[in-house]
Amino acid sequence: MVDFAGVLTDPDAGQFYDYLAAARERGVRTALLSNAPGASPEVKNTMSGYFDALVFSGEVGVAKPDPAVYLIAAERLGLSAARCAVVDDSTTNIRGAVQAGMVGVHHRSVTETLEELAVLFPAG
Repeated sequence: MVDFAGVLTDPDAGQFYDYLAAARERGVRTALLSNAPGASPEVKNTMSGYFDALVFSGEVGVAKPDPAVYLIAAERLGLSAARCAVVDDSTTNIRGAVQAGMVGVHHRSVTETLEELAVLFPAG
């Protein structure tokens, strides 16, 4: 699961989008988890090319860091919490994900985040 603001808005986010596309090709299920109220159909259409599930707090009625929102996203992916990792630039949100039973990846830079994800989800 990936947060939008602060992660996918990073100046080097293009590398992250490339990673997401390649991960999905390898069978890694991905979700966008945002505290936004929702998104336009155009944004949802674009994001669906990178994510198997799009979860917006305004649409599900619960926001990060509440552990419930992470469990909603995991359910939409068809995965248990223990099989999920959350990438977010907020330590508070990472704590919520960990409370839900997930691995938290604190995003500080695209390079560092991709290095950590390579350990969690090694390619072939």
